[in-house]
Amino acid sequence: MSTPEISGTPDEQHVPERREITVRRAPKYVPFLVLGGLVGFGVAAFLAYGLPGDESFDSGAVFGFFMILCGAGGVILGGIVALVLDRMSVRRAKRAVVESVPDSEPDAEDRPGA
Repeated sequence: MSTPEISGTPDEQHVPERREITVRRAPKYVPFLVLGGLVGFGVAAFLAYGLPGDESFDSGAVFGFFMILCGAGGVILGGIVALVLDRMSVRRAKRAVVESVPDSEPDAEDRPGA
């Protein structure tokens, strides 16, 4: 039986892989949706309590009605703003080349018990 021969040094065995990637700053959608909903609730509160209304309707019921409509509208507008910012970040994207790095042995001070 023959044993397989190891050819070269460990540095020669590892050929780094190079890839081209796109780097961009994309917005997080959830904060935009939450902020849009909160702005919608604020608009609903202003409409229900800030403006004079009909005495036959309770202001709490009016607020609840407007809260649903304005909250949903605010969430939709927040999502649209996030989508517009996301499309703008695609235009400003930059290309970069990355290279894989082999795993290295941990330093002596990083080892447990050292």
